[in-house]
Amino acid sequence: MASPAWPAEDLVVAAQAGDVESITALVSYSHPHVRRFAHTLCATPEDAEDAAQEALIILYRKIGALRAAAALASWMFRIVRNECLRRARLMPPPPVREVALPSAEDEVLRRLEAGRVAAAIANLPADQRQVLILRDVQGYSGPAVAGALGLSLPAMKSRLHRARAAVHRDLRGEHG
Repeated sequence: MASPAWPAEDLVVAAQAGDVESITALVSYSHPHVRRFAHTLCATPEDAEDAAQEALIILYRKIGALRAAAALASWMFRIVRNECLRRARLMPPPPVREVALPSAEDEVLRRLEAGRVAAAIANLPADQRQVLILRDVQGYSGPAVAGALGLSLPAMKSRLHRARAAVHRDLRGEHG
């Protein structure tokens, strides 16, 4: 089934002017697009539904702030993306497994190794560092990381692969 097109510019212009019926129709026509976009970006279906609803509320309340009627789709996508990012930041960290307490010697070695790993991560370009930290350090799923950063899953995986390879090279003392 083909999805309906974004609302016509004249409807957007009327909504910007404050016409309540036009605003209501605009929200109704935009809903499937906003919802679909939220489901591709947010980490969970529940977050996607909440983000879509929040975006539609913002559309209803702030349509007058839209500068160009033709920019409705990009404006709504930006609102949804920001809402999904906000929700990703609010996600609780993954559960921590209980482990036995290390000896003092093990703790010193762990800290030395952690310092080397932290330095290697700090040397990464910002886009690779961000993906690596969200995925490998904080433990978020690939789709959650991709959604939070506004990337496709393949783009996120590519950045993650490059980041991991660079950290391994750095830890082995290789350069390049």
